[in-house]
Amino acid sequence: MNRRKGYLVLMMFFVVVVLTACNQGKSASNTALPGEAGAVALYKKQCLSCHAADLSGRVGPSLQHIGSNMTKEELLGIIQGGAVGMPAFNHILNGEEMEALAQWLSIHK
Repeated sequence: MNRRKGYLVLMMFFVVVVLTACNQGKSASNTALPGEAGAVALYKKQCLSCHAADLSGRVGPSLQHIGSNMTKEELLGIIQGGAVGMPAFNHILNGEEMEALAQWLSIHK
């Protein structure tokens, strides 16, 4: 009987792990988040690893005051086409997502 319980617990754990992992592969394009919340979610998913959670920069430069140095249009151009050391996101994000991200970054002055 103990062996059956152990097997049942192991199977339940496996199901939870599989269901959790299934959600991890969704692209940012599949999420429909409006406005600033959507831009923040996109930043966390696509930009955080190089630009840090607080926008202070890691591998990539600081974005904390990027809105003082660049316009929304300039930011959009970099997001779309990339820059030195930064990949282009025009094949990863859709136009609306890139617009939202550029808009959100442009308010950081």
